[in-house]
Amino acid sequence: MKMKTILIILGVIFVAFLIFQAYFMYAQKDIEMHQYKTVKTIDDIEIRKYESALFTSIKLQTSDYDKAGTEGFNALGGYIFGNNETKENIAMTSPVNMSLEDSVTMQFMVPKQYNKEDLPKPNQSNIEFKQMPEKTVAAISFGGWADKEKIEKYKSLLKETLDKNSISYTNKFSFLGYNAPFEVFNRKNEVIVELK
Repeated sequence: MKMKTILIILGVIFVAFLIFQAYFMYAQKDIEMHQYKTVKTIDDIEIRKYESALFTSIKLQTSDYDKAGTEGFNALGGYIFGNNETKENIAMTSPVNMSLEDSVTMQFMVPKQYNKEDLPKPNQSNIEFKQMPEKTVAAISFGGWADKEKIEKYKSLLKETLDKNSISYTNKFSFLGYNAPFEVFNRKNEVIVELK
């Protein structure tokens, strides 16, 4: 009898987990994305042209992926979820952008309905608004959860493909994350680099 109860409880938890994941997969469809056009595909990479967009941005004094991810998301997530002068909620967008430099800059795209003057003032002084110009990048995608080792692996693969095809690139590499940490299925990550 005790084993039967345990199995029922586990079954209920599993069904609840699947419903939770299905909800987040469905909700992802409505999230505003940073728009781009694919110029061409070479092996496993895409050459893309991104349109100009406004971003909320924070520079972090670390290059550690996990530390920067937590600190940056807490700050920018806090801002859009009401930690601002007017306690206004701003819709989440995708992807989250993290520069791959000695000190990481994390950015969330601002929904198109806003311009810089319309945005509430952050309560945190190191959050800035940056209008980023259109840019051409090369991108490589990978699934699962990202970590420092995976990001370095795909950064190297991206560079190898670009070098092999004599495509000039800058040193401006970024990691793009498309999913909330608790999403399990259909996870998508990318490493991109701006082209010369």
